[in-house]
Amino acid sequence: MPTDVLNRYLFDDLHARGELVQLDQSFKQIIENHNYPQPVSKLLGELMAATSLLTATLKFEGEIAVQIQGDGPVKYAVINGNHQQQMRGIAKVDGTIEGDSLQQMLGKANMVITVIPNKGERYQGIVALQGDSLAESLEHYFATSEQLATKIWLYADTDTVTAGGAFVQVLPDSEDKNQQMQDFEHISQLTATLKAEEVFSLPAEEILYRLYHEETVRMFEPQQVSFVCGCSEDKCLTAIANIGRDGIEEHLQEHGEININCDFCLREYRFDREKLKQLLNPN
Repeated sequence: MPTDVLNRYLFDDLHARGELVQLDQSFKQIIENHNYPQPVSKLLGELMAATSLLTATLKFEGEIAVQIQGDGPVKYAVINGNHQQQMRGIAKVDGTIEGDSLQQMLGKANMVITVIPNKGERYQGIVALQGDSLAESLEHYFATSEQLATKIWLYADTDTVTAGGAFVQVLPDSEDKNQQMQDFEHISQLTATLKAEEVFSLPAEEILYRLYHEETVRMFEPQQVSFVCGCSEDKCLTAIANIGRDGIEEHLQEHGEININCDFCLREYRFDREKLKQLLNPN
């Protein structure tokens, strides 16, 4: 079983490139203990695969957040990732979900893609959800924001708790625009034959051979995908410091300690007077 790996590849004789991501343990860690309804877990699996594929398109070190905001019972779902393919995510459910379509879960919704490079300016793109799939919305995003022909396929299975995705994009590396689009359409048609069970069970090399055995495919070094929450006691203390000394003292007198729960991994941090003495008596 392939697990938590992103593969990027080029075609030596064609103006197209591709990506394939296969998720297992990292997807499990994102949804475990949250008790999400099945459609929400599936949504997060697809969103995680999508974020991994998008992160691989970044040509710099930094972070990306892919968030869906709606007025349905699922108020939002978000996956945060970075150039190291470290992911975390969460969904907020407020109401009864009547079905598993995006419309039934999210109602009227937008996708917000925020890119935060370590060096450079923050960028945000917003697109309305198109059709009834995340893939269609992401393709629309690339068409409008990047002006690049792109095809995306997303998969998630909550029984096996696996997810994955494939990505094909035109390479604008020549003056022959017609040939570029012909190559892109050719590779897209081949990739469209990919089945979910292949993504969930086969090594990337075998999948790519099945899809493109008549083409010359050049694979890059695989990149591991992992769940990294990022919470810590130090970050909690920084947040508590923003309350101010009087606010901390008042809370301690009323409750005896300050508790902070991480929304992503559900870890609980507990701070009594002893742990907070540096904030209460900084000198």
